[in-house]
Amino acid sequence: MSETIGFFTIPGESGYEDLTLNLAKRWGADCVRDCDGTKLSDQILNSGMQVYSTLCIIREHNEYVRKHPEHQQQVFLESKRILCTGSSVCLPLLDGYFKKQFQVNESVDSLRYWQVFDRTSQKEIPSSDWKYDSLSQSVLVSNPHAFHEYSVDFMAYRIWEEINMYNHVTNDWNNEPLRQLDPRYPEVREYLLQWLDAWCNSHRETSIVRFTSLFYNFVWIWGDDENNRHLFTDWSSYDFTVSPLALDQFVSRFGYSLSAEDFINSGLRNPSHVAWEGKMMDYLDFTNQFVSSFAKELVDVVHRYGKKAYVFYDDSWVGMEPYGHRFSSIGFDGIIKCVFSAFETRMCAGVEGPDVHEIRLHPYLFPVGLGGSPTFTDGGNPALDAQKYWVQIRRALLRSPVQRIGLGGYLHLTEGYPDFVDCITGIADEFRMIKDLHQCDSPLVYRPRIAILSKWGKLRSWTCGGHFHEHPDLDLLNILESLAGLPFEICFLGFDELSLDLLDDIDVIINAGIATSSWSGGNAWCSDTVVEILNRWVWKGGTYLAVNEASAFPGCDTGLRMAPVLGLILDDGSRLCHGRWPICEARQYTTLFGNASLFGKSNILILDSETEIIKAEEGRIVAASRSFGAGRGVYLSEFRYTAANTKMLERLLLWCCTNEVHQAFSCDCDDVSLTYFVNKKILVLSNTSNNEKSVHCETPYGLIIETIEPFGMVIMAKGESNVFS
Repeated sequence: MSETIGFFTIPGESGYEDLTLNLAKRWGADCVRDCDGTKLSDQILNSGMQVYSTLCIIREHNEYVRKHPEHQQQVFLESKRILCTGSSVCLPLLDGYFKKQFQVNESVDSLRYWQVFDRTSQKEIPSSDWKYDSLSQSVLVSNPHAFHEYSVDFMAYRIWEEINMYNHVTNDWNNEPLRQLDPRYPEVREYLLQWLDAWCNSHRETSIVRFTSLFYNFVWIWGDDENNRHLFTDWSSYDFTVSPLALDQFVSRFGYSLSAEDFINSGLRNPSHVAWEGKMMDYLDFTNQFVSSFAKELVDVVHRYGKKAYVFYDDSWVGMEPYGHRFSSIGFDGIIKCVFSAFETRMCAGVEGPDVHEIRLHPYLFPVGLGGSPTFTDGGNPALDAQKYWVQIRRALLRSPVQRIGLGGYLHLTEGYPDFVDCITGIADEFRMIKDLHQCDSPLVYRPRIAILSKWGKLRSWTCGGHFHEHPDLDLLNILESLAGLPFEICFLGFDELSLDLLDDIDVIINAGIATSSWSGGNAWCSDTVVEILNRWVWKGGTYLAVNEASAFPGCDTGLRMAPVLGLILDDGSRLCHGRWPICEARQYTTLFGNASLFGKSNILILDSETEIIKAEEGRIVAASRSFGAGRGVYLSEFRYTAANTKMLERLLLWCCTNEVHQAFSCDCDDVSLTYFVNKKILVLSNTSNNEKSVHCETPYGLIIETIEPFGMVIMAKGESNVFS
C-alpha cells in the first residue's frame, strides 16, 4: 500500500558509520542529521541521504562573547524578598538563583531600568533611597518601614544557554558551556550574517539548514537548590528577550516605556496562562517584528546557496510566533516540532507557509528523558516509551497529516535495545501508510464545527504554553489532546474578534479554564459587548460549552457572566445563607457519559429550575445543560484526557447540536480510535492501549468485529460486496 522508504530523518554519528547506515536502511531514512555534540563523517555524508545540519545561530560563538560580553542575552530578575527588622535592608541580588546561569548587569544602561519595591505597601522606592553595592552585589535600602518586605527588580546577563545547560546537567556533559548572543545589537546581526555566509560556503554537503529555533529561548529560570531547581518556566513567555537596547527601541516605536516591573509583575511574571493586556501585547508584537525581520535575512542567506531552511519549533522559538501573521513572510521551507502528544502534532501540522511539517519523535536518544526518568540506560524501556507516545501522535496524524518524522540524539545508544529498533521500524511503516492515505483522500469530518475561545485566539492554536506532561491539570490542554484525534473541524478565536458574522458558521464554542486565566478569558469578560454577542449567538442556535470556571469574573453577582445561558452560579461563599436547588441527575443521559470519569465542584450552584443536571457525583454538579432560545448552554466541571473521556466528549459535542448521538461510524471500545477516509472507503482502527482489544464497529455498511493487537493499527477497505476486509 505504501512506500517502504523515505520521509524519515535519522541522527548520524561519526565512529558509528555502520550503525548509522544499517539503521537508515531498517527505518527507510532518506535524510541524516547531526545533533548537539555529534559530527557526521564523510562516509555518512556521502551515503546518498540528504543532509540536515543543525545550527543554533545564537550559541556557537563563545570567542565573540569573550570579546563582547555586553552583547549577551539578558533577563529581569527579582531578588528574594527581605523583611525589614532594623534601620536598613540589604538585598542580595542573586541569592537563590543558579549562579552558573546568571550574572548581574551592572552597566549604567542597565541600572536605569532597576526598581526597588516595598512589597507590603506595593509602592516603588525612590532611587534616592537605595544604592547598589557592586562588591557584595546587593542593594541597600535606607529609611525602610519596619516589618515591610522589600525586593529589587534588576537586569542580569544569562551566561549559559539554557538548553545547553540542561543537557550538561542532565547528561553529564563536560564541554565548555555555551553562551548566547542577542541579535538586537547591530554589531551582532552583522557578525551573524557574515558567520552564516561563511558557514554555508564551507558546508557544501548540507542540503537543509535546520535552525534550532531562532534567537530567544522560552523562559527557564533555575534556582540553586536542587529541591526546587526550576523556579519559573513557560514556553510562551517573553522574559528572555529584554535588554536596555530593546526597551529603548520600544520607546521609539510606541512612544511610552516599559519598566522592569512590567515583566516581574509582582513576582507572577507573564506566563501564557495570564491574560496579557496592552503593554505586553505591544511588546510581543514589537519582538515578533524584529525576530521575523532578521530571521528572513538569515533564510535569504541560506537560499542564496541553494539550500533549504527549516526551523525547529521549540527551545529558542519565542518571538517567531508560527500562528502569527508575519511567520509566512520569513520564508522557511520546513518546520520541525518535537512532540509527546496529539495536540502538539496538530500544532505542527496546522502551521501555514512551510511545505514540510516534520515531527521529532520521543524518546530522544538520550540516557535520560525529561524529568530525569531513564530511557537508554538502566531501568529504561525506550521501546515502550516510543509506543506510548506514538499512539497518541497517531491519533492526530490520522486527522491532520505531516510530511516527515524523525529522531534526535545519539544513535549509538540504540545498541543493546533491539526492541526499540524494531519499534521504530514499525512506526516508520505506519507513518508512511498514514501519509499515503492523506495523499489520496481526506478523513470524514462530522458537524458541529467547533471554536476554541480564549484570550490568545489563533496566536496560541493547539497549545497552552508547554508540553502535556508539564501542565497536566489545565482543562483546555486536556480538551485539546482529546479534540486532536476527533472527527471535527476546529478553529481558534480571540475575544477581541467576536462578532455575530464571524460566529455564523460555528456550532459549538468551547471556553475552558480557571477564573481570570487567559484560557477562560481574563478581563475580556468585563465587556458587556462580548456577553451580548455570545448571548445572541446562543439564542440563535449555538452551543456555549463552559468548563471549570469559564466566564467567571470578579464582581459579577452570579460569579459567571454566562449564567443566564448556563443556568449556574459560581459561589465564592457569599451565598451561604441562600436557598439551594437540589442536585438531581437526569438518568436518561447515562449512555452519553459512558465510562467517563469526571469530578464535580462544590461551589457550582443551580440558578433556577430550568437547569438540567445531566451528570452528578456525590451531590456535586459534574455536567449541566440549559435551553436558551434555539441554542443551549452546557457545563462541565472539569476535563481530563483519557480514552473514555475523549469518547464522552465526542458524544457530547454531537449531542449539543442534535439532542441525540448519531455517528455514521462508531466503536464500542474507548481505547480504539476510528477514522474513515470517505472517497477511498477505507476504515482505520487504531488501538491506543497496551492490551489486545476486541471491538464491534457500527458502519453504514454493517457491523465489523475485529481484534486489534496492543498499540496496533488495522486498515480495511470496503469491497464491491459493501463489506470491509
